[in-house]
Amino acid sequence: MKVIGAAGVRISALHFAIIAMSLAMTIGAWLYSKHQLNIQIENRFTASKERTIGLIIDRMSRYEDALWSGVANIATLEGELSHQEWRAFANSLNLEEKYPGVNGIGVIYQVARSERAAFMAEREREGRNFKIFPAHDEEVLLPITFVEPEALNAAAVGLDVAHENNRRTGLLASRDSGMAQITEPIILVQDSGNTPGFLFYTPFYEGGQPDTVEERQARFSGVVYAPFIMRKLVAGLLAKDLREIHFSIHDGGTLLYDEHSQTFEPEYDPSPMFRELVELNIYGRTWTVDIRTTKAFRTQNLSTQPTIILIAGLVIELLVIALIAMMARANSRAQAYANEITEELRAKTVSLERANEEIEQFVYIASHDLKTPTRGIGFLTDVLEEDLEEVIGPLDTHSEIKEHLQLIRERLERMENLTSGIMEFSRINYASADLTASLQISRIVADCVADFKLRPDQIQLQSAVETLSCDSTRFRRVMENLIGNAFKYHPDREAAEVEIDIEDEGDTLFVSISDNGPGIAPEHQKKIFDVFQTLRKGTDPDSTGIGLAIVKKAVTRHGYDIYLDSTLGKGATFSFHWPKSEFASSLEEVA
Repeated sequence: MKVIGAAGVRISALHFAIIAMSLAMTIGAWLYSKHQLNIQIENRFTASKERTIGLIIDRMSRYEDALWSGVANIATLEGELSHQEWRAFANSLNLEEKYPGVNGIGVIYQVARSERAAFMAEREREGRNFKIFPAHDEEVLLPITFVEPEALNAAAVGLDVAHENNRRTGLLASRDSGMAQITEPIILVQDSGNTPGFLFYTPFYEGGQPDTVEERQARFSGVVYAPFIMRKLVAGLLAKDLREIHFSIHDGGTLLYDEHSQTFEPEYDPSPMFRELVELNIYGRTWTVDIRTTKAFRTQNLSTQPTIILIAGLVIELLVIALIAMMARANSRAQAYANEITEELRAKTVSLERANEEIEQFVYIASHDLKTPTRGIGFLTDVLEEDLEEVIGPLDTHSEIKEHLQLIRERLERMENLTSGIMEFSRINYASADLTASLQISRIVADCVADFKLRPDQIQLQSAVETLSCDSTRFRRVMENLIGNAFKYHPDREAAEVEIDIEDEGDTLFVSISDNGPGIAPEHQKKIFDVFQTLRKGTDPDSTGIGLAIVKKAVTRHGYDIYLDSTLGKGATFSFHWPKSEFASSLEEVA
């Protein structure tokens, strides 16, 4: 079925099918890229979330290691620890550099009320003005005895943590379990800002590590502890301006830390793209971390890539429609010229030739213009692959995504080869090449050996001339096409051989190229030089079907023809004449 447009252009059902398929592919590519982008953005949020949670867990683990090293230091000294010895140990930790966020590290001893006088006498011998405060009715005293840096934590020296429930409960839980423990939220006495914080305990005992709760309670000596102000802890983890997410931390019903403030946080997003609550069971407490994306996350992930793909696809669609319409119009014009047979046959023939030249020129321009969006899609494919690797890691573990990207590249390579072939075929008749450039025949063979990765003995050359000086560029292209086809379609590339014989016939050269390939059936020999004709089987290498058409066109433009002699199973021989100089060529120059 054909439809006749307003301008009399005949557009067939096949053309409509091509346009519909192209439009479907464009929409499909747009939807796929949009879906992949959504997955990519979600993966970025997940990566940021896991990184933040990982930082919290890792940093708390490092603080725990520092506290246990304090316990080991006390064990080495068999519990006889002086103020100076603790200061030396704390200085060796280099807290500010290696443990950012910690407010200090200290020792809390358990002191029975009956031993208070002796304990205070020991502090006086150290030359310290030490006081235990505040007074309380608990059975034992748990004063902060040492804490470094002392200047930063002076207000806490002597504080009896047994006086307050949260401090005391956390310490006793650490004592009974023998494990590191943090307290419920408290306000540190050394924090002038009165912001939430907590204490981190690790216990130590007389005579080594006990095995039962009863033994731990009986032999308990004290704890190594670290005070934390929550805002300083988070600042030590990762600065807000280096994150794409903000979070808050709750311990039960108490807010420890909050970045979700529209008033004080310029990056606060009232409608975050992603939000997730994560519960962390951390050293005897459960922290609920409320993680939300920021305005910066939204800005950085507003990609125009799907829109670009859609626009590029629609541009290609318009080019295809324009190409079909213009080719149909040109074809209708050519048919009209052919049907209008008049006595002025020569003038009509000239008009037809001119129309054909216009078509070739248009095909060349259209094919050339199609390369730009094709390369653009290839570039976007590479960018998409790089972004995916940054988010989800190497694509070797994501075979489906890798396969889809490879399919896109294969289709783009096919389109690139096809447009390149069409461009070359359409420009063969234009005399833009240098017809007098000199070319060494042996150089063609050497280049083919290198380009096709062959052994030197696979191409045998016998030539009566060493150089060629007429249209050498197209001669090289003819030779490369014929030699390349011989190896490309041979069933055993390692056993493939080509023989080249060039005879001097005065003004012309007679060239024959023979191979030991599978040969060509007689019914196919007449059409293999036609455009887009290929004998490729399903397992054969990909082919555009333009190579031999270019060979024939390059030879016939000099007024000669190309011949094929082939028998199935016995290889094939291509032969043709080529002028030795521009004066021997019957080429009609194009003005």
